[in-house]
Amino acid sequence: MTQDGLAPTKIRHALRLRRITVARIIPLSDTMRRIVFTGEDLHDFVTAGVDDHVKLFFPQPGSDTPVLPDLGADRSAPRDPRLIARDYTPRRFDEETRELIIDFVLHDEGPATQWAAQAKPGHVLGMGGPKASHIAPETLTTHLLIGDDTALPAIARTLETLAPNHRAIVLLDTRETEKAYPLVSHAWIEVHRCEKGGDETLPDLLRHVVLPSVEKLNVWIAAEIEIARTLRDHLVNEEAVPRTQIRAAGYWRRGDAAGGERITDPEAKNGRA
Repeated sequence: MTQDGLAPTKIRHALRLRRITVARIIPLSDTMRRIVFTGEDLHDFVTAGVDDHVKLFFPQPGSDTPVLPDLGADRSAPRDPRLIARDYTPRRFDEETRELIIDFVLHDEGPATQWAAQAKPGHVLGMGGPKASHIAPETLTTHLLIGDDTALPAIARTLETLAPNHRAIVLLDTRETEKAYPLVSHAWIEVHRCEKGGDETLPDLLRHVVLPSVEKLNVWIAAEIEIARTLRDHLVNEEAVPRTQIRAAGYWRRGDAAGGERITDPEAKNGRA
């Protein structure tokens, strides 16, 4: 099989905007809240990929109504300054009940954190996407999943979808405990965590883990953008993992409340895909 044959399959979705309403809130820990959304606009919602991301649109401070973008507007026009948008991974969607679960990490600051910390049933957000889903080839039966708190929903989704003949090695830098955020799978899984309260980073942890053969290895990384880039570069340059078998994204950028993007090669187009 060629390396191109080991790249994820991309499925595009029609882009539309929706309004979603808070149905209930489930506190997971002091630093994470699970919010269950519902709404008629979810009748045709699809999330096919384990790391799909939707864009949530939040109300301006002092308002209960989110500002949504104009999909027909000229792309060269200035961005509406009233828009407050952040990307999130759907944790789960129930097609029968039309309930969408999104887990919010409560950072020290930021409009999304402030909204999630104060959210109540009946509150409304806008939502767009996902624009596309990426499906890893079934031939890749060993998985290396690396991430921080923001990556937990996608990692949990991935593990839940793996067949018993798959193997997953998970590297985490998280404040959440296994009790607060359990990871469940039919596959054989091995979880390594950065030492709490120490200086250990995900790149440090990666260097101490014995990796399996790269032949059937699927790598997924999501963390602070510079950390994600360091992890990917180490795997490519030091472990000889083919780039086509690595999907890496910076889910946030240190010092930038709205930062984050897909990690690409210099000649590739930037942006989270």
